[in-house]
Amino acid sequence: MNDPAATGIRTVSHDLPVSPEFETFMAGGWAPTPLPGDARLSVADATAARRERLSALFPGERLIVPAGELRVRSNDMDHRFRPHSAYAWLTGLTGEDQAGHALVLEPAGPHRHEAVLYARPRSPRDGTEFYRDRRYGEFWVGRRPDLTEAERMTGIRCAHLDAAGQLPPGRDASRDPGLATALSELRLVKDAWEIGQLQRAVDHTAAGFADVVRALPRALAHPRGERWIEGVFGLRARAEGNGTGYETIAASGAHACVLHWIRNDGRLDPGDLLLLDAGVETDTLYTADITRTLPLSGRFSPVQRQVYELVLAAQDAGIAALRPGARFRDFHRAAMRVIAEGLAEWGVLRSPEGDLHRRYTLCGSGHMLGLDVHDCAQARADVYLDGVLEEGQVLTVEPGLYLQSDDETLPAELRGIGVRVEDDLVNTADGARLMSGALPRTPDAIETWMGELLEN
Repeated sequence: MNDPAATGIRTVSHDLPVSPEFETFMAGGWAPTPLPGDARLSVADATAARRERLSALFPGERLIVPAGELRVRSNDMDHRFRPHSAYAWLTGLTGEDQAGHALVLEPAGPHRHEAVLYARPRSPRDGTEFYRDRRYGEFWVGRRPDLTEAERMTGIRCAHLDAAGQLPPGRDASRDPGLATALSELRLVKDAWEIGQLQRAVDHTAAGFADVVRALPRALAHPRGERWIEGVFGLRARAEGNGTGYETIAASGAHACVLHWIRNDGRLDPGDLLLLDAGVETDTLYTADITRTLPLSGRFSPVQRQVYELVLAAQDAGIAALRPGARFRDFHRAAMRVIAEGLAEWGVLRSPEGDLHRRYTLCGSGHMLGLDVHDCAQARADVYLDGVLEEGQVLTVEPGLYLQSDDETLPAELRGIGVRVEDDLVNTADGARLMSGALPRTPDAIETWMGELLEN
């Protein structure tokens, strides 16, 4: 009997030993199963141009962009793997089989690099990995391309992952802040293909929100209705894409005042609002990020409508401030002026001046969107947060009011209400185009939409 530890095969305590006779039997009798000869990523030409842009920023330097490593969830079970966004952007490879791989840009003269993809090839059928190794074996986790297939798919020269350990050191994006910053800034403006992927994510997300409304009767009857909502949306996300782009927030009642409520363990009350913040991530790893606040009864109460309409007016003001050349922070300031003036009109604030309104809003009103839900986060402040907007940038506008249930500065009828309205927009030469316009935004339109879905 062979020893798995001695061969590097990853087995677990309850795996059966392998006899020499079985090992010999498993080594033969397999038909060839190559990938189609024309298999090539649709984004391969675009990724080559992206690598050239990165190359120009670091002449003569070896650049390493890892896909990332598998991480243990518990004992011998790994978390589902998602490649690092910069790796996916530069290679077009987005699958779970990319764990441990790395893209290396090797200096090839003073002004250019050669890209080399270091990958773990398909498990050979003359060994035991393909049927014994639980982490990388083909019979356990699925087929990987061989190196020739990977090269054809990506247009990048491929080498065995084992050879990467012999490379001289270089600038590693997982540890080098300067390289990580450059990669974030290169991704700030999206090309037409990326905008198309984001629109696909938005469209699937809108379908997921409709699924949730149709499921409300069953969710209201369940003791953990928030989880039911989460599960319904998750089904759409997995059926149409890679999954959710982030943990779904399904927050009802006072839970909606917790900005990142992902426990989703509460019961739904027909008299409450549901704040649903969710996004489908495409197979190419681009994600939507949309929030709607819905009346669980199908109709807003007068006070719920009052809060919702103020948040919607703030979002309208923020969207109106989006255009190429505007400062990134302008849309947040526009939204917060509306919020502060509204709170002053309600008597919650003595004056709209100053920043006391932040007690009830807590956070910024939007962010860049792309391969990451909070995209390009390593970009320098003067390029992103304190920079100016450009055509082709995709971002969210998402003001909210979070009126805590124990906040004695508020009238009793306002306490425990949380409302956020969030949409995804692409900056164009003429202003911002609403990508998520398929979902209703006004209270009347929401009530009509919910009524129609619940009747069918």
